Amino acid sequence: MSGWTRHEGLAVGLPREGVDTDQLIPARFMSTPRAQGYGQFLLHDLRRDADGALDPSFPLNGADGSSILIAARNFGGGSSREAAVYALVDAGFRVVAAPSFGDIFAGNAVNNGLLPARISEQAALSLLAVLATPQHGHVDLAAGTLTIDTTETAFDLDDVSRQKLMNGWDDIDLTCAHAAKVADYRRRRIAIAPWVFPDERA
Repeated sequence: MSGWTRHEGLAVGLPREGVDTDQLIPARFMSTPRAQGYGQFLLHDLRRDADGALDPSFPLNGADGSSILIAARNFGGGSSREAAVYALVDAGFRVVAAPSFGDIFAGNAVNNGLLPARISEQAALSLLAVLATPQHGHVDLAAGTLTIDTTETAFDLDDVSRQKLMNGWDDIDLTCAHAAKVADYRRRRIAIAPWVFPDERA
């Protein structure tokens, strides 16, 4: 996974609260091999009418190529399925901005290179109003700013998540970045309490 600091792309709005992981990707699609791509399943049921045809009034329909999603509060709640993030990433999204996220969803997002940008409720309402139609967007990860058209908004992101996104790291990569400190601790621990460690000569 490659890291990034700035992103430019088409922004689309989803003015719907409480979009949970089961809506992001219904469970019946999760047996599909990841190699086949999960983007086709993103918001599958919400995007379609009762007959299964794409609903032209749904914001994401007709917004192909969008990579920045502005959403309402409580985005990604519900189950812990990482496939919800896969669906967004495979559909081309690099950023989701909303007033609040499900905690597990946000962690999965960062580990897959997707920015969960937390913005204020008022900022979300303002941006969603601007996004009656998709607009050009710019994200500066280091500065913590999101710009849609000419409207700049600050977003919150903890330092560890920012570091992981900028370096293209997941949790294992983050741990490996401290390999020298881990090795130094192990050497000191062996000297203090050698009986804790198995005999490596066996």
